[in-house]
Amino acid sequence: MLATERTRYEIIENYNRLPLTFWVYEGHGAAAAGFLAKKPGLSLLLTSTEAIVAQEGKKERQLVALQYVDCNTGAVMEGRKPSGGKIHCLIGNDPGRWRTHLPAYHEVMYRELWPGIDLVFKEQEGNLKYDLLVRPHAQIGNVRLAWRGVERLSLDPDGNLLIHTRHGIRREARPVSYQMIGGRQVMVDSRFVIHHEGPERCVYGFEIGPGYDPEHPLVIDPVLLYSTYLGGMDTDIGLHIAVDGANQAYVTGSTSSPDFPTTPGAFSQTFSGDRDVFVTKLNAAGTALVYSTFIGGSDFDEATNIVVDDAGQAYITGTTESDDYPVTPGAFQTANPGVSASFVTKLNADGSALVYSTYLGGSGSQTGNSIAVDGSGNAYVVGITTSDDFPVTPGAFQTANAGIFDAFLAKLNPTGSALVYSTYLGGSGNDFGTGVVVNAAGNAIVSGSTFSADFPVTPGAFQTALAGSEDAFVARFNTTGSALEFSTYLGGSDFQTGESVAIDAQENVYVTGTTSSADFPVTAGAFQTTLNGLEDAFVTKLNPAGAALVYSTYLGGSDFDNGLDIFVDSAGNAYVTGSTQSTDFPVTTGAFQPTFGGDQDAFVTVINTDGTALVYSTYLGGTGDDQGRGIAVDSEFGIYVTGSTESIDFPVTPGAFQTSLQGDVNAFVTKFGTLTPVPGPTGPTGPTGPTGATGPAGPAGACFILKKQPRAKRTKKIRSGSPHASATRRGKRVHRRKTGGCGTLLLLLAAGKPVRARVKSP
Repeated sequence: MLATERTRYEIIENYNRLPLTFWVYEGHGAAAAGFLAKKPGLSLLLTSTEAIVAQEGKKERQLVALQYVDCNTGAVMEGRKPSGGKIHCLIGNDPGRWRTHLPAYHEVMYRELWPGIDLVFKEQEGNLKYDLLVRPHAQIGNVRLAWRGVERLSLDPDGNLLIHTRHGIRREARPVSYQMIGGRQVMVDSRFVIHHEGPERCVYGFEIGPGYDPEHPLVIDPVLLYSTYLGGMDTDIGLHIAVDGANQAYVTGSTSSPDFPTTPGAFSQTFSGDRDVFVTKLNAAGTALVYSTFIGGSDFDEATNIVVDDAGQAYITGTTESDDYPVTPGAFQTANPGVSASFVTKLNADGSALVYSTYLGGSGSQTGNSIAVDGSGNAYVVGITTSDDFPVTPGAFQTANAGIFDAFLAKLNPTGSALVYSTYLGGSGNDFGTGVVVNAAGNAIVSGSTFSADFPVTPGAFQTALAGSEDAFVARFNTTGSALEFSTYLGGSDFQTGESVAIDAQENVYVTGTTSSADFPVTAGAFQTTLNGLEDAFVTKLNPAGAALVYSTYLGGSDFDNGLDIFVDSAGNAYVTGSTQSTDFPVTTGAFQPTFGGDQDAFVTVINTDGTALVYSTYLGGTGDDQGRGIAVDSEFGIYVTGSTESIDFPVTPGAFQTSLQGDVNAFVTKFGTLTPVPGPTGPTGPTGPTGATGPAGPAGACFILKKQPRAKRTKKIRSGSPHASATRRGKRVHRRKTGGCGTLLLLLAAGKPVRARVKSP
C-alpha cells in the first residue's frame, strides 16, 4: 500500500512538472466555447469574456474569474505554439460526448480584444501568466480587467497590485517598461490603476507616464521567477553559475556542510574533508535538483567557476589543498605538486562520473579563478600562482614567474591529458588573473588586477602605464598563447580590481570590478560619471582592439559597492552582479527590491548597449549579509544569480527547492524573468488576387507583460554577530580574492602596500 501511494504521488508530481497546455473546449455540443487547461487541483477555462480559475484547496474549492471589461466579444481566440501532443477527453459514459486527438497549445491569444491590443495566456516556469500586447497608437486606457470572486484590490507602496481573497493575498508585480529608440533603451513609467476596489466590482487597468513614444516598441523588465536557498547546516557559498539550453542552472562553490543536499547516483554523496566543492544542477523551475554532488579530498577544496558545454557537461576550476582530490587516470597531473593546486574537473551530463579531473600547478600555491571552453572542448583556465615551476609550454608568451604572484593562463586539450599551451602573465609586482572568455576564433581574453609597473602591455593599448597602487588589466592572447594581441591597464590614481570579463558578437570586451579612484576612466554621457562612495563597481566596454573605450561607467551608491561578475547578451546589454552596502545604490522604477535589505545586499543590474542608462537594477537580499557572486543569462534573456546569504528572510519563492536558511551561511540561486521584445502587428493586406497576399510586416509593437509570480513575504529580523562578515569594511581595506575562505591566497592591503599572507598554514 505504501509503495502504491508513493507511486501515485510520484506520478502526480511528475505530471505537475509538465508544461501547462491548452486545448479547445466545446462545452455542451455548442460551437467552440474557448480553451481549457487542467492540472491536479487547478482548472483554467478561457472564454470570450473572461478567464475562470478553479483551484482545489484542502477544505474547499476556490473559484475566481478575470473578466475583460468592455471588450470585443467577437475577438478571435487561437492556440499558439503547438505542444506536439494530443488531448483525449473521455468524460462520462456517453461516447458521443467524448473528444479525442484534440491539438494542444502552450499559448492562447485573443486578437484585438480591445482595439489594437491582444491578450496572451501562457505558462512560464510553472506559473500561469498573461501578457497584453499593445500596438503602436493603441490606447492602453481601453484595457480594463475585473476580478470576480475576490474581496478587494489595493496597491502596495511599490505599486504592485494586491488581490485580496478570503484565502490570502495574490500579488501582481508593477509593470515596468522601456522602449528601444535608436538602439537605446529608454525607460517609460507604467503603473496599475484601480478603478473600483470593492467586492462587487474589482476593476483595474494601466497607465503610461510621460515620455512614452507610441511609434516605438515597448519591452517589459524582469520579475522574480524563482529563488531558493541551497545548503546544509554549516557554511555554503555559491561562487558561480551557468545555464544550459533547457534553462537548467548549474551552480558551484564550496561547502563545509556534511548534509549539503546531494542526489542518488551523483558522483559523490559523501562529504570528504575540511571543505568540499559542490556542483548542483537545478531544474528549469527551481523546484528540484537534477543532480547534486560533492567533489573533494580530505583537506580544503573550493570551486570558483563553472561552464557548461552543448552536451550538458560541466567544467569547473578552483583550488585544492588535498593530496587525494579526485583525479582520473591519464590526466595531465595526477598528484598535488605544491602547497595548494588549481584543478580542472569535467563532469558528465548526469553528474554521475568524472570525464576527467586533473591538478594544475607547481610547488607553490595556485588558484584557478575562471574557466572557459571552446567549441572543440578545449578548456581555458586563468588564475594565480606563486610557483616558479608552474607548468608552462615551450614558446609560450611568458615562461618564467616575474613576481611573487603571477597570473597564469593554461589551455588543456579535450581529454584533460595535456596542455595545448600554458603561460605566466605578470610583471615584477603582484598580478592576479580572475576572468577568462574565449572567442569563436580561439583567442583567450583575460582580466585581472596588477600592482606591477612593468606589467606587459602592447603599443596602442588604451592605457599603457600603471595609474594607481593597483590597476585592472585586460589582455587578449593569440590562438597559440605565444603572444599578446593587445594588453592594457585600466584604472585611476587609487586602486581598482578587474574581476570578470565578457565579450559580445562584435568582439567588444566588457569588464567589471571595483574602484576607489575618483579619476577612474569613464566616458562622457555614461550612466554614472563620478565616484559616489568609498568604493564603486565599474563597468567598462573596450573596443575589439583594446585601444579605446566604447563606454565606461561607475556603478554604486555612497558606501562600498563591488562588481564581481558580468555577462553580455546577444543584444549587447551588460548584466552585472556583486555586493553593496549602499542604501542609495541605483535601482530602477519597479525593481523587484527597491530598498536596501540589511548589512550587505547583492545587486542585479542590466546596463544598456551604450552604457548611458540602466535597463533594470535591483537589490537582492534580506536583513543579513548577502553577496551576488555569479550571473548567467539564457537564450530567452532569463537572468540567473548565485551567491551567499546569511539572511533568514532572503526572498524565496513558494515551491522553490529550499525555502529556509539551514546553516550560518547558505548559497542561493535566483532567476529573474525575461526581457522579451514583442513582434509588431501584421502589415496591411496586399492587393486582391486569386488568393490574396499579406503585405509587409508592420512596425514592432509594444507590450505590457503582467506576471503572476509573487515575491515572498519578508520578515525583518536583524541578526547580529554574523561570522560571515563582508570582505570590505569601513576604516580598513581587506582585499579578498574571488576565492575567499580558509586556505586561499589573500592579499592584505595596508597603506597601498601588498603583504603576502595565508589563512591556513600548509
